[in-house]
Amino acid sequence: MGAGGRMSIPPEGKKSKSDVVQRVPHLKPPFTLGNIKKAIPPHCFQRSILRSFSYVVYDLMIASLFYYAATNYNQFLPYPLSYLGWLVYWICQGCVLTGVWVIAHECGHHAFSDYQWLDDTVGLILHSALLVPYFSWKHSHRRHHSNTGSLERDEVFVPKIKSGIHWFSKYLNNPPGRVLLLTFQLTLGWPLYLMFNVSGRHYDRFACHYDPHSPIYSDRERAQILISDAGVLAVTYGLYRLMAAKGLAWVLSVYGGPLLVVNGFLVLITYLQHTHPSLPHYDSSEWDWLRGALATVDRDYGILNKVFHNITDTHISHHLFSTMPHYHATEATKAIKPILGNYYQFDGTPIFKAMWREAKECIYVERDEGDQNQGIFWYNNKL
Repeated sequence: MGAGGRMSIPPEGKKSKSDVVQRVPHLKPPFTLGNIKKAIPPHCFQRSILRSFSYVVYDLMIASLFYYAATNYNQFLPYPLSYLGWLVYWICQGCVLTGVWVIAHECGHHAFSDYQWLDDTVGLILHSALLVPYFSWKHSHRRHHSNTGSLERDEVFVPKIKSGIHWFSKYLNNPPGRVLLLTFQLTLGWPLYLMFNVSGRHYDRFACHYDPHSPIYSDRERAQILISDAGVLAVTYGLYRLMAAKGLAWVLSVYGGPLLVVNGFLVLITYLQHTHPSLPHYDSSEWDWLRGALATVDRDYGILNKVFHNITDTHISHHLFSTMPHYHATEATKAIKPILGNYYQFDGTPIFKAMWREAKECIYVERDEGDQNQGIFWYNNKL
């Protein structure tokens, strides 16, 4: 396990092995981005239209099969197994559609093909179908990649310093409170981020992904925000017509349940990629792009790594080379590990255990005692 794992301690220590975190190196690394790139086989940077589309077709075929099975066979299940059948459908379909979301995410990084217009067309269609404002997200997400690990300029999951946490946080720092917060985060976190920039970068005025005049965007990007809005509105209107024809319960069962799973996984994946007790964050006096990009962690979702097109276990290579297609990311990750050494972080903790641990341990960030002049911040939970 890399630097993101747990470290061993002497037997006489009072803390168990699982209680001690080996921090990621925070000094400027002895290698450059060019050194890392040279270690990766050149073909890993090549994008193939046919191969990229094959993943779209495959995912949509699997999604169609799940839809067919649920709408044709759930009705024959006896009560209460029919409810269990719909729950299984929501989970399975939600996982597959998360893979579709990841492909659209790849389009936003210009990693789908060599043609920007094609990437944007495919990304707009796929993300709109999942009620995601494609261009709005694309531009804010690009800024996230440009400022990862920066306390002032990162765009998402920006940790609070101790003085900035809410007064009620200490009342939620317990098991029932964490259950409440995680439930809220996984169900409402994504739409609240899009609408109100919750957990995002601080702006001096209201920031919203649907507003073309939001401070998130530059003047040249505002027209594309309207296109994103039009895509989401078109799908919303289509869902309205479906409700008129099939009923609200049918739309919620076939579309709403899986979408809830997609949104939950999206938040969970992103949260665990950027939240870990071993990860540093930097203020403007210390931050640089390479150290920020390395302040992320790869995770293991088991079989879902493939379903999610390896966005989960190759996230570090993705942050270093975001235009690399996902189907080369595993090979690239293996190639860069010897170069990165302890700067590569992987945590194989089971996902739901890791989610609970991070919610417990990563409440805010602060400087180490004795390092008050350094702009390096670490997670803490002492309220």
